[in-house]
Amino acid sequence: MADEKGRQAHPGEPRLPAAIGVMVAIGLYAVLPSALQIGPRFVIPGLELLLFIPLVLANPRRMSRQNRLLRRLSIGLVLLIALSNTTALVLLIRSLVIGEATAGGQLLAAAGQVWLTNVLVFALAYWELDRGGPVTRFRVDRPGLPDADFRFPQDEDHDAISEVAKRSSAKSGWAPGFIDYLYVSVTNSSAFSPTDTMPLSVRAKLLMAVESVSALMLSVLVVSFAVGLLGH
Repeated sequence: MADEKGRQAHPGEPRLPAAIGVMVAIGLYAVLPSALQIGPRFVIPGLELLLFIPLVLANPRRMSRQNRLLRRLSIGLVLLIALSNTTALVLLIRSLVIGEATAGGQLLAAAGQVWLTNVLVFALAYWELDRGGPVTRFRVDRPGLPDADFRFPQDEDHDAISEVAKRSSAKSGWAPGFIDYLYVSVTNSSAFSPTDTMPLSVRAKLLMAVESVSALMLSVLVVSFAVGLLGH
């Protein structure tokens, strides 16, 4: 099968999609209202860039190199983005609940920024954790891959009709990339549940649960706030 040969020679997943996701997340946080940020405006974005630059230098075009330091930097970057956005989410919910919010339009825009950053940070988390991360997924031969955190449709399409089966993991060597995890994150934040991709591990289920609950809370509070603005 195509999956069983030449994976070590695979050039690796393209860096650009995930890099764009990281930069958008950093930019969204940088332009949040000051009341939703930790400390001076550009401290957190600056720290995130300091973590991100060596990761890009190590794998500028393709995700092909990995070691313990790069892995820790990658996970650390995702954790920092997640922590800063979670803090912004808590501060936003606090403003909505206790009625401190006065600039309605600005707050609704901030809620959109927090929601979008939440989508991106969970997509990055899924991308970093599933099957050992982006380098391992494309470079390690099956069955040497770590256990999967997610089951994609391509993982079980090998016995479908020919034009569908051609794209399956077993017949084409397909492996999920950042866009696949971004789609999982978007649908989970919109439908508040898995759609076509199922979580398998405990950590994947917990992450998806946290993402669903935070998106649901934000949606309910923002709708309530918007209705309140219309009533005035």
